[in-house]
Amino acid sequence: FPLAAQQTVGGCQVLPIANIWNTPVASLPVAGNSTAVVTHIGLTDTMHPDFGTVWEGAPIGIPYVVVPNAQAMLPIDFVSLDGWPEESDDGPYPIPLNPPIEGGDTPTNQGDRHILVVRQGACILYELYHSWKEGDSNGELTCAVPGATPGWCGLSGAVYDLASNALRPDSWTSADAAGLPILPGLVRYDEVKSGKITHALRFTVSRTQKGYVLPATHWASSYTDGNLLPMGARLRLRADFDTSGYTGDSRVILEALKKYGLIVADNGSNWFITGATDSRWDDDDLNQLK
Repeated sequence: FPLAAQQTVGGCQVLPIANIWNTPVASLPVAGNSTAVVTHIGLTDTMHPDFGTVWEGAPIGIPYVVVPNAQAMLPIDFVSLDGWPEESDDGPYPIPLNPPIEGGDTPTNQGDRHILVVRQGACILYELYHSWKEGDSNGELTCAVPGATPGWCGLSGAVYDLASNALRPDSWTSADAAGLPILPGLVRYDEVKSGKITHALRFTVSRTQKGYVLPATHWASSYTDGNLLPMGARLRLRADFDTSGYTGDSRVILEALKKYGLIVADNGSNWFITGATDSRWDDDDLNQLK
């Protein structure tokens, strides 16, 4: 495939240019059961940008933060109750003071509470799932970070060298159900405004198959129906879909869906595409995707 310009965050390449996330799929053959799979997801469900400004007072999307190489490293406690400590990468992680948390850092936020951190210079990506500060209330979940330095707690976490194609160990999860990194699949404001997205996008469906295909390494389902998507499966927008009536950011996203497509990363609402939290999004523009 002809390779496009590499996506970067904080001066770091986001995975090698030939990584599967960054590889065009417009010319690949269609799977034999494509129609059955798409019908199974839902032909009447509309695409939904799962990012924007705010909804019900909370930020929408998954935020990320870039920190300097010298950022203080904090210990992490992966809680065994409801968590996956045995499949998580040990700390410390370079979490800054008051990092952005998916859904906002409030006691009432019991959502996925992802934290994504890119460490400049080293170009290492750190991702936490359902994270909270040691000492903060989080329902019945408690944690005790080892050592004198107050740290962070989470249900799972993963660390990625952004210069490497290395995958998670087979059958391991990550901060995402499929064992995938989250950051490489986000729709980011800066790249959309540049006029081009050069990577696949993360999305969810309500039911997945008990299975996975690389680059995923983990499933999160008990369903064995072959017309359900396994984690890591790749879809794309049909080449004959007319995008000429769309404008602005939505047009850029749709063109990316034709060239790079979508990768199934988690169970969730059908056709929900994940983007980075950013107050500059134009919700009216993004609503075209619906």
